[in-house]
Order: sequence, then C-alpha cells, then structure tokens
Amino acid sequence: MNKLEKKLREKEKNFIGFLTGGDPSLEKLQLMVKALEDGGCDVIEIGVPFSDPLADGPIIQSAGQRAIERGVNLKSIFDEISKFRDDVKVPLVFLIYYNSIYNYGVKEFVKKCEEVGIDGLIIPDLPYEEQEEMLQYLDQEKVALIPFATPTSNERMKKTLSKGSGFVYTVSSLGVTGRESDFYRDFEKYIEKVKKYSDIPVAVGFGISNPEDVKKIYEYVDNVIVGTAIVKKIHETDGDYESVKNYIKKLLNS
Repeated sequence: MNKLEKKLREKEKNFIGFLTGGDPSLEKLQLMVKALEDGGCDVIEIGVPFSDPLADGPIIQSAGQRAIERGVNLKSIFDEISKFRDDVKVPLVFLIYYNSIYNYGVKEFVKKCEEVGIDGLIIPDLPYEEQEEMLQYLDQEKVALIPFATPTSNERMKKTLSKGSGFVYTVSSLGVTGRESDFYRDFEKYIEKVKKYSDIPVAVGFGISNPEDVKKIYEYVDNVIVGTAIVKKIHETDGDYESVKNYIKKLLNS
C-alpha cells in the first residue's frame, strides 16, 4: 500500500486541498503548502501550470496563466518542492497534464517524482488506453496513478478504475472545476457504483466550495477535495498564511 492510500485510511474523514504551483509566486509555494497543512488538509494537490488545462475552470486557469507568465514550469516546481518536502508531513500529489510529462521525459519525470517525494499523480488528459506509457516506469507503491470516475463513465468505469491506486478522483458533476454546487442528481447510486468497482478510497471533487458542501459530501464518502475555492482565497489574499490557513479551518468547521 502506498503512502497516499495509507494516509487516507488512517482516519474516517479526510480533506484534500488543491493549490496552483507558482501562484501567487513560486517563492510562496512552501508557505501555501504549510497553510493548507496547518489548516487541516490531509493531502495536498499541487497543480502544475499548463497552457491548455481542459479540466480546469476560469479561476484555476487564471492562476495557472499568472504562474506561467512568471516563468513557473515543472522543473522550477520540482526544484522548489525539493527545498521543503522533508518539512511536510502529508502526502503531496501533482495534478498535471500529460504534455508536461511528455516534454520532461516520462521516465525522467517518474524518477524525479520519487526523488522529490511526490506521492501521487492526477493526469486528467491521460486516457486508460494510453496509461501504459506511464505504468511501464511507475512503481505505484511509491507514486500512485490516481484514476478518475465521472457520472458519464458508465460501462468504462470498471476498466478505468482497475489500474489506479491512492484514491479514486470522483467528479461530483459534469463540466469543469469551479462550478456552483450542482451535484449529480443520482449521486448516491453513482458513488455506490464507484465503490463497487474499486476498493481504494473514494474522494469527491468539483463544485465543492463551502462548509455545507463539504458536510454534504461526507455523508457519502470519507474524502473531500476542494480546489477552486482555495485557489481563489490564495489569490484574493496574495498568499497570506493566516488567511489561507483559517479558510481551510472554516471549510472544515474546525
């Protein structure tokens, strides 16, 4: 069992927070990771900025674009994380698009993830049929390849969840990140289907933006993902540690 899955099985309810690497600045990445950890995040996703992020809504797109304009890229994020990784106790996960991995070199990328201490990978544009390009180099006991489940997966779900590890990134509703809360109307049946096809932890994200949403999702699963709302708070406060930490606590009602 890899570190990510082990962490999510340690307690009943877990909170996964997302931030964009390099926004508001690369120099504040460590501070923002600390704010999320100190606020109560059990796992932290770091989004690697990309010019065409198909799964991201406008707020995360804008954060990524700001980072790109400052010269932030995968290499610089690796370099920055390597400076503080030993001080972070929770698992770190990359949300990254495959083109960035391909340009870096797949084998080299996986090796670097292991060296730096990245515990999992979320790759929205890597379909099941192409995963072998990653899996031939990936030891999932070290770096988990996190699978997706969506309301439209239907007959593909059993197959797409078969090779993943860490947790199932379960999309709560159709569309991109950052939408207003509008959960899939057959949500309970949907979650039952996901759990039927996978025995790794199930985490739900997309459209979760306030304490009420978090509480609602915890009725169905043990792991909640919040991204856009956190990215927005980081931008609004220019990466103020106390403001971001307290915002995470507020989302958790703690």
